[in-house]
Amino acid sequence: MTKVIITAIGSAGDVHPLLGIGAALAARGHEIVFCTHPPFAEAVSRQGFTFVPIGTATEYEEAMANPALWNPRTSFRTLWAVIAPTLRPHFDTLAALADSDTVLVGTLWAFSARLMQELYRVPFVSVQVSPSTLLSAHAPPIHPRLTIPRGLPLAVKTALLGLIERQALDKVCGPALNALRAELGLAAVRRIFGEWLHSTDGVLCLFPDWFAQAQPDWPAPRCLGGFPLFNDTSVPESDPQLDDFLAAGERPVVFTAGSTLIDQERYANAVSAALMEGGLRGILLTPDAPRIEAASAADRRANAQGALLKRRYVPLQTLLPRCRALVHHGGIGTAALAYAAGIPQVLTPFAHDQFDNAQRVVESGCGVRLDKPLQPQALARALRHVLGSPSIATQCGRVQDRLGASPDGCKTAARYIEGFMRTGVQTQTVDHTFLPAMAGSGHSV
Repeated sequence: MTKVIITAIGSAGDVHPLLGIGAALAARGHEIVFCTHPPFAEAVSRQGFTFVPIGTATEYEEAMANPALWNPRTSFRTLWAVIAPTLRPHFDTLAALADSDTVLVGTLWAFSARLMQELYRVPFVSVQVSPSTLLSAHAPPIHPRLTIPRGLPLAVKTALLGLIERQALDKVCGPALNALRAELGLAAVRRIFGEWLHSTDGVLCLFPDWFAQAQPDWPAPRCLGGFPLFNDTSVPESDPQLDDFLAAGERPVVFTAGSTLIDQERYANAVSAALMEGGLRGILLTPDAPRIEAASAADRRANAQGALLKRRYVPLQTLLPRCRALVHHGGIGTAALAYAAGIPQVLTPFAHDQFDNAQRVVESGCGVRLDKPLQPQALARALRHVLGSPSIATQCGRVQDRLGASPDGCKTAARYIEGFMRTGVQTQTVDHTFLPAMAGSGHSV
């Protein structure tokens, strides 16, 4: 039995896929230690994993509630300000946990795991949840502020991407990262996101090649393992009102903004107006929804006749197959579940990788992108288009069939990670007694 230490940093869209992969690894007999933010502790424990916190619940909740995290002009710097202070504590935690039969697995921001690989040669699989963070001059990612036009000559795109790395990425992350590297006796690095953070052992991409074709300047070795369709992390509450609503009429449209911080009241008003204009029924997943309460049969029948039902959370993996379409923020995990359900998508990106994911769904022929989702008429037009388009319906069916015939993404990822267990990579036992004496010594390793 090998110990697999998983570091998942970010929102639910970053954490849930790694929970699914961890579950697949556990089913194959491996010990799972899951390092993530405290609000996910219950979901981790439910899988039977050892939970190790990164930061505090208050720090995480304050970060998610900070408007600057969702503003394209300030999001990157704001996110780094939260992550940077955790680098050394998390590194020390990993060093205490690792042994000679350990494999590290980490998402984009698992810098501490990358440092462990570099310093102690602990096998490390870096995970790319979405393709936008695989910086490529051949196919530059879509970004609300820094998109490089794809029609430019390759040399120009390469130069522009290098400028973005130096001025917008390394400039923010370099000082704190390189200060820690100096403490650990490591030389400073550049091209942090374009080169350094990717594991030299292997990079696991959690999407299929038809969603994002591999580019010549992507890191290698790599594996495109497909979507890890894992969403249900809790036992759902009994919800007779939801069941009645789904059974009462035409299949509804589902609306969600995911973890994105938005004006929920304005969004709900736009959804209600768009549903009214289109004569549609809808389910809105929003943190403003009241908690599920027992209702009389008469109340349930009355509520089932309405046009909009609000819920805080419903597992999309079970809900979407009973619905007509999904309007969402562009999270790649949410898009994957809509693909699996065979329903069209209206994508309303707000920040981060959502714009790139949204454009890829459009290019796959399964939806439309709407950059102004709070305008009811535009939202109604987008819904009319995806619900009335024979070509989108046909393509959604084709993609659904393709996913249904594909290997399970979580199991594929688990097998890839197993390839680094005791084979292929020279491991070195972490010397725990050396760590405290080394800090700040400037000794090379």
